[in-house]
Amino acid sequence: MKRTIAIYPGSFDPPTNGHVDIIVRAAKLFAKIIVAVTDNSNKNPTFTLAQRMEVLRKSTVHLPTVSVECFSGLLVNYLERKRAVAIIRGLRAISDFEYEFQMALMNRRLNRKAETVFLMPDEANTYLSSSLIKEISRLGGSTRGLVPPSVEKLLQNKRP
Repeated sequence: MKRTIAIYPGSFDPPTNGHVDIIVRAAKLFAKIIVAVTDNSNKNPTFTLAQRMEVLRKSTVHLPTVSVECFSGLLVNYLERKRAVAIIRGLRAISDFEYEFQMALMNRRLNRKAETVFLMPDEANTYLSSSLIKEISRLGGSTRGLVPPSVEKLLQNKRP
């Protein structure tokens, strides 16, 4: 698998240490990882696309085979344009599996070449979610150790 390109898609609103952990793990398996930040306005993101991409770039600067891009539309079309062979998805808990399994099967239905690779984060990151991080920050809690430092600053600046 070392000569292949994989896409790690998501809204990353904001990126957590769990996301970075998955990127690091995927970088060990694939020649190139494209972190594809979705510009899905239906999700009503807290942070702009530019902010999310910037903090992801800062958080992965130590990984030379990782790039950060944005995309919109069907993931399988983006996968084909980039000549990627795999979609990376993180699984934190059993509860994630049903949704991710459904998405993997639909992506394969839309593009027979689309393979999904599920990776589990380190145990210390299994409970992290972007929604939980935003809630902690909104309520004045510390996100130190849960998100990359650049994300922590972004969250602090967002507080009322």
